[in-house]
Amino acid sequence: MPRTKKAGLLTKLVILALLIYLATALLDMQSQIRQTQAERDSLSRQVAEQTQVNADLAEDVANPDDPQRIADIARDELGLVVPGEKVIIITN
Repeated sequence: MPRTKKAGLLTKLVILALLIYLATALLDMQSQIRQTQAERDSLSRQVAEQTQVNADLAEDVANPDDPQRIADIARDELGLVVPGEKVIIITN
């Protein structure tokens, strides 16, 4: 009957060190994946917001004489009011 050679202590230590290294590398990679996914989600939100801004600007360019748009600009940016309209300013 042939005898099988048992793994020596050095071999076991090398395998253990390799397993520890691989586990550490795997945990580091998982951390990088989570960080990259969070960055991707943030960039996706930024793209969605910028797409909305672009759509609003495109509509402004397509309808430069829209009376409601002109009234909104006069009210929001210039502080003008319609005759008879009262402005109430709430301060804290």
